[in-house]
Amino acid sequence: EVYANAVNPGWVPTKMGGANAADDLTKGYQTQVWLASSNDPEALVSGKYFFHKKQEKTISETDEVDIQNELLKVLEEKSGLKLIG
Repeated sequence: EVYANAVNPGWVPTKMGGANAADDLTKGYQTQVWLASSNDPEALVSGKYFFHKKQEKTISETDEVDIQNELLKVLEEKSGLKLIG
């Protein structure tokens, strides 16, 4: 019953994005709100990547379990925290 997705808010004018950011600030958060609160079937998914309420493709390597496990291993080594149960 819990969905987890990745969201690209765009280059928005915040302290981090800077005053010259070309994207609309309101579009920067609308996807997160939509995913968290919508009953739209397009929002009721998990493991996807979104930009401005549209599902985007990722590079194929992101689906490779061996690469995911290697990333978790490196993160554990760097952080000193156990990330896998």
